[in-house]
Amino acid sequence: MLTATAHPAPSAPDIDHVPGPSVDHRPAPGHAPAHSADHSPGAAPSHASDRTQAAAPTRAFVRWVPEPTTATVPLVRSRVHTLLAGWRIAADVADTLLLAVSELVGNVVRHAAAATGRMRVAVSRGEGWLCLRVTDGAADLPRVPERAAEVDADAEGGRGLLLIQLMAAEAGGELAVLIHESGKCVRVRLPLP
Repeated sequence: MLTATAHPAPSAPDIDHVPGPSVDHRPAPGHAPAHSADHSPGAAPSHASDRTQAAAPTRAFVRWVPEPTTATVPLVRSRVHTLLAGWRIAADVADTLLLAVSELVGNVVRHAAAATGRMRVAVSRGEGWLCLRVTDGAADLPRVPERAAEVDADAEGGRGLLLIQLMAAEAGGELAVLIHESGKCVRVRLPLP
């Protein structure tokens, strides 16, 4: 069962050491919680009056820590879709981020599941931006082609990260691969209109 609760801003150790599946709603560093909500399966939808009092937060942080299995991809995508709808993210930005979720989580399942017991998927919203981070414990880095010409036309894979990179750039955002002591993080940042 996944639940959501409001927390103070996370420190780096809190982000890296979360046991079991979880969802955390946390405000960005230095900001008070904007709201608290229950996003557990079966939770009752909020009423219209609740929505006017608890508008989409200016800054927020949500994290899931699932096992990298094939069932994880649609589950995480569905949870992120629900989150983005609750935050009232524009459809074009949400579509790009959801495609990135499917690609990045799928890549962990396909390429890093054996090297990592858990993965972290985090979505944060700040003034003017939306950020997705997918982190795993594998040391192997993904190869992001610099140009479409570098992609083998006969290959069955290898285009996903390029597609995400191009879509993020077209929206004014970026895709980055970040290395840390226990693996890597692929980050997608998109500007909010």
